[in-house]
Formats: sequence, structure tokens, C-alpha cells
Amino acid sequence: MTLSLSKYSHPMFIPAYYRNTDLKEIESFIKNYSFATLLTNVNDEPFASHIPVELGTNKEQLNILSGHLSAANPQAKNLKNGDRALIIFQGPHTYISSSWYNHINVPTWNYIAVHVYGKVKILTEPELRSRLEEMVTKYEVVSKKPFQISDLPSEMMDKYLKGIIGFDISMDRVEGKWKMSQNRDAEDHANIIRELEQLDDLNARLVADIMKTAK
Repeated sequence: MTLSLSKYSHPMFIPAYYRNTDLKEIESFIKNYSFATLLTNVNDEPFASHIPVELGTNKEQLNILSGHLSAANPQAKNLKNGDRALIIFQGPHTYISSSWYNHINVPTWNYIAVHVYGKVKILTEPELRSRLEEMVTKYEVVSKKPFQISDLPSEMMDKYLKGIIGFDISMDRVEGKWKMSQNRDAEDHANIIRELEQLDDLNARLVADIMKTAK
């Protein structure tokens, strides 16, 4: 995976103190927050679908993102080999009250976002089946009786495969934004964490945990 900055004229806005270029951390984030937004153009208009997207490698051992869409989805109907796509991953986020600062300022929002830009490759049916098997195996580990694709009757699986379009997307450019109050002084930073930990809100507590290690 490389951080190419020359191919796209409209990158995500990331002030220097929020930019994350640690690819191992970004990869881990994508794996943990894999429900993403796929953006492509359909009839010259932006079109988005919300789908699980998995990080993996192709035959050349290059990092790729894989997913699938219903064949009835207009985005799938217009998806072609070589199309450019943007995939957006988002993680924990929460409101930050300016009452937690040691000075007068405006409220803000803390969050993590990763943008991946790349080219589409439409999968063959065997490739799609392989990707589905990998995805199901990943998420079935929490089940008491893990389901496997091979558990489905062959006729049902064949019909299902014909109803979806699978794709890989190359990872030509990756952008990571960890907006975790890195621009605040030590006193404000510690106070924000303390206030978030006191809230009865999972996102707030997750952001507090991330703030403790965010650089």
C-alpha cells in the first residue's frame, strides 16, 4: 500500500496534526471498521452504497479492498473494469464541548476517517465465491455453530451468485484522518478524555481510549 498524492486533485482535507500515515494502523482500522461507503459515478452523478468491504491481497500480493453489490443496484449495473472509486471508512466519533477547555473556544467533533482511492476490477464467479467464503469465515468466528458457504445447497448458492456483482478495488491512494484533539494543550487534552469517560456513551468512551494513544 502506498500513499500516492499526485493522482487526485481533490483529497480529503487533513490538517497536518490530524494526518495519519501509519499504514499498519490504517490497515488495522479498516479491518475493525469494515462497513464502508462505496462512491462512484452513475450517469455523471455521485452514487453511494453502504456495504461491508474487506481488506485482502490479490495474486500479485498487493493490498486490495473487496466487496459486492446487489445486481439490481444502479451502482452495480454501471460498474466497469477500470472505473475509479472512493471507499470511505469511519470509526468512533463524538461531540467535544468547548466547556471542557481552559479557554473560550468553539465546540467541535472528534472522529476517525480513512479514504481509499483506486480502480475497480469486476470479479469472476469463482473469485466472488472465494471472497464470500473469506468474509463469512471472518465474521462467523463469534457464532456457536459457525455457518459456512458450503452449507448452502448448490442451487441456492448458484442463484445467489448470479444476483450480486463482486469487485476488487486497488489501493492507489490512502488517506487517514485521526481528529483526536491533537491540537489541544496537555491540560485540555487530559480534561477532554476525563469528560468523555464520564459519559454514558460507547462512542465517547472509544474516542477517549483512542485519544490516549493518538499521536
